[in-house]
Amino acid sequence: MSSHHVLPLVGTELWLLGEKAAYWPEQRTLLVADIHFGKAAAYRRLGQPVPQGTTTNNLRRLDALLDRHACSRLVFLGDFLHAPESHAPATLARLGEWRERHAALPMTLVRGNHDRRAGDPPATLNIEVVGEPLYLGPFALCHEPVREAEHVVLAGHLHPTFRLAGKGRQSLRLPCFSVEDGFILLPAFGDFTGGMELPAAPGRRVFVVADGEIWPV
Repeated sequence: MSSHHVLPLVGTELWLLGEKAAYWPEQRTLLVADIHFGKAAAYRRLGQPVPQGTTTNNLRRLDALLDRHACSRLVFLGDFLHAPESHAPATLARLGEWRERHAALPMTLVRGNHDRRAGDPPATLNIEVVGEPLYLGPFALCHEPVREAEHVVLAGHLHPTFRLAGKGRQSLRLPCFSVEDGFILLPAFGDFTGGMELPAAPGRRVFVVADGEIWPV
């Protein structure tokens, strides 16, 4: 196991991180998919008993990544906010305080399906919002997994997981990266997001993540 896996790609390299994010060292760009800020708050407004503190924990994990890697840009691959209810004052206040700590760092959101429903982040967060795909060098940065003929696609949306078989009926389902020719699917970064189980398939490499570590299966 390791904290990251170096993936050589079309004259550059991408680091798949055990913290459920990716880093492009050549451009000092951190890539995060499906953080879903305010999802727990939205569920609580519906009367559902859900965890407290998910926004604070997601921001703490982002801070740790920004401290660990030299970043000149942070890109969210869709679903920054979960729902219209995610604009709750307490959630936006925590996001505002966090943004102030990183005021000099350019941030971009590639708008996802939940962003279209929730609405863009408040202008006070100073996050550039663009439609998909966003082309950066050899990459097409997307939210939904749609292939591009001349670029390596980095996408989220599906919250991929992979089931590891144990003894007997024991098994463990973990978030994962899915890597295919010209196509990389990132795990959901956010807490309390759920996931879609991916089967093994010809030409698909899977890297599962847990506790800040990553390993191929």
